[in-house]
Amino acid sequence: MPELAISTTAISKTFDGKPAVRGVSLRVETGSVYAFLGPNGAGKSTTIRMLLGLLRPDQGDITLFGLDPRQHRGEILARTGSLVESPSLYAHLTARENLEIPRRILDASRSDIDRVLKIVGLENARESLVKTFSLGMKQRLGLALALLGNRQLLILDEPTNGLDPAGILEMRSLIRQLPTEHGITVFLSSHLLTEVEQVATHVGMLSQGEMVFQGTVSELEQMRRPFLRIVVSEPESACALLTAKGWEVRAVDGHLVASDVKAVAAINRTLVQAGIDVHHLATESASLEEVFLRMTRAEVR
Repeated sequence: MPELAISTTAISKTFDGKPAVRGVSLRVETGSVYAFLGPNGAGKSTTIRMLLGLLRPDQGDITLFGLDPRQHRGEILARTGSLVESPSLYAHLTARENLEIPRRILDASRSDIDRVLKIVGLENARESLVKTFSLGMKQRLGLALALLGNRQLLILDEPTNGLDPAGILEMRSLIRQLPTEHGITVFLSSHLLTEVEQVATHVGMLSQGEMVFQGTVSELEQMRRPFLRIVVSEPESACALLTAKGWEVRAVDGHLVASDVKAVAAINRTLVQAGIDVHHLATESASLEEVFLRMTRAEVR
């Protein structure tokens, strides 16, 4: 059994009689980048607040590093860093000065400031005022704050939210390096499927407060069901004909989609014999975005 940095068992939370999180069981392996995905309002932030001890679950259990937060809160907090929403920074102070205050509170060594600034790529801006920083630099400084001390787990809530493309690339590159180069497990929430494709090793999908998928990125890839995309001269007639022949076919944006990829030759022959011109007939796979929308039951608008 892999060692788990985070484990929850059927945690639930209700606000004013309305369920926000329902029976969520997480398994976050040590050394992974775990992307916690779901549409806005799915319950991701509520789950993160329960993991950090900011909210108590109405039901279920939580352990971090195999420890119960109710009995080992101090030890867990000492090993866990977090960045939730925008970092709280003093714009009139330098990057180093912003880190000096929490360093003293944590009783970390002075050299720890240089260590975390190097990790986030701000070692050359240590004496620069934060008010001169770009949004991406501020986000990385916030990450440096979360890394102060002996952190073994980072919990990040929408870490690329609001960043420009350059800032997003910087943050993704940094997140990928944390487990492999620094031994830090990363748990990040996002509503962007690109986070999975770019940084994650494991995925959990949340929909309306419930887990609908949990596994590795490769397991998610396997859910990309192959299908036949068919472009014909008379889509309505072709759809009716193929359905009458027993194939599962539906019309999508002017073309047809059939689920039986092994029937490509038979479908082509049936259409041609009926006098319907076939312009395109090929096997394709669903995109990760389509899988995400299907799993979370979201509607394309």
